[in-house]
Amino acid sequence: MRMNTHIAAVAGLSLLGLAGAFAPAQAEDLAAEWATIKTPAMPPLQKVSADPKTTALLVMDFMKASCTEQARPRCVASVAPVKKLLAEARAKGMTVIYTVTGNDPVMSGFLPELAAQSGEPIFAARADKFLNPDLDKTLKEKGIKTVIPVGTAANGAVLYTATGAAYRNYDVLLPIDGMSGSSAFSEQITAWQLVNGPGLAERVKLTKIDMISF
Repeated sequence: MRMNTHIAAVAGLSLLGLAGAFAPAQAEDLAAEWATIKTPAMPPLQKVSADPKTTALLVMDFMKASCTEQARPRCVASVAPVKKLLAEARAKGMTVIYTVTGNDPVMSGFLPELAAQSGEPIFAARADKFLNPDLDKTLKEKGIKTVIPVGTAANGAVLYTATGAAYRNYDVLLPIDGMSGSSAFSEQITAWQLVNGPGLAERVKLTKIDMISF
């Protein structure tokens, strides 16, 4: 009996050892894993079509103080394609809406080459522009169903305003060459989050300015 008990105990320890060998490693915390995390694949870009009557272009926070070669060169690189998109939107009679940082809805601090024209609404708000309730009110009054957000910073105004739009049941066409951040990483996480975040994938389409038709 003693021998059988001893054999059973040894067998049990052996099985426990094997189980430990094949068990998944205990998950580390983010700090420990940070350097080994692999970048996910680039989400696909889509050719999209927008109806000018029900689409609004949101031009956000291209401020002279921050959109410079010294402070944010990626913003400077985005100005030319955004200017092209802005001209096409106006030519089609699309609603164009502006936002600025700070508390005053004025264009004095905005890049002049992208500044608002007479009659184009200007709203002041922080990162999520829907925190200014007049934005949602104006979009609804104009019968807008789709928004095209362009601006800086990608992980600020673009991320939070696009999220706010999707959660308010607007479709979002997001041109990656029209959203600039302080680094490529900030643009990357913004693009990834907006097509993977809860409740966003069915509303947000990643695209480029030359892939948008009206």
